[in-house]
Amino acid sequence: MITTIAFSAFVAASGIWMGTRAVQDHRIAMDERRRLLDAAAQRFQGAHITYGADQFPILAAKLGDGRQIRVDIVADTMVCRRLPQLWLKLTLFEAAACARPKIGALARPTGAEFYSLVHGMPHLLTLPSTGVALLMRGDASASCEQIERAGAMFGTLFADPTLKEAAITPRGVRLVRQAAQGERGAHLLLRQARFAITSIAPEVVLRMIAEAQSLSDCLADANPALAAPAAA
Repeated sequence: MITTIAFSAFVAASGIWMGTRAVQDHRIAMDERRRLLDAAAQRFQGAHITYGADQFPILAAKLGDGRQIRVDIVADTMVCRRLPQLWLKLTLFEAAACARPKIGALARPTGAEFYSLVHGMPHLLTLPSTGVALLMRGDASASCEQIERAGAMFGTLFADPTLKEAAITPRGVRLVRQAAQGERGAHLLLRQARFAITSIAPEVVLRMIAEAQSLSDCLADANPALAAPAAA
């Protein structure tokens, strides 16, 4: 009888400890998640960080030329036969909308990229061979010359295998790059998406800004139209 009571007490105490530990671990994980863009934010005067419902940070800042950027972190668990992905999404907003088409490219498309701009573009475009499996789409206003110029830039950008998407629109430029891959053990054993990353390096964000500016410049001769910045 005493042994049974002692065992029951042990089980109860173990359950309480495990529950408390799980809550503590979750809080620590959420705190680490919220700080992912803190180091990058320090590189921009007047940078502002907010948080999504999933507690991933959203960085907004203004560049020296008046253009604005927004940096989002997207956890992608809609994967098949591979590990979860953590994507870094950067949007460069033009100071005024430009009279240029929508053109974008998506690397290694699966059709499950819920964060993609390219999937929403109506026309399939032909891209010269770049050695990377790319889906290139655009709208009806894209000329052959514009497609060729954007395609050449895509060929350069997608030489980096971490780049997932690049898109140019009248209102801005969007880049999506792999930030981290899910831990294999947590995914295979517990079906959890855990990422072994505590900070997005500021250099990665600065590099993406430079790439976005280069992509914007490749169609920079388009005439500006009067419009306020909006989501790309």
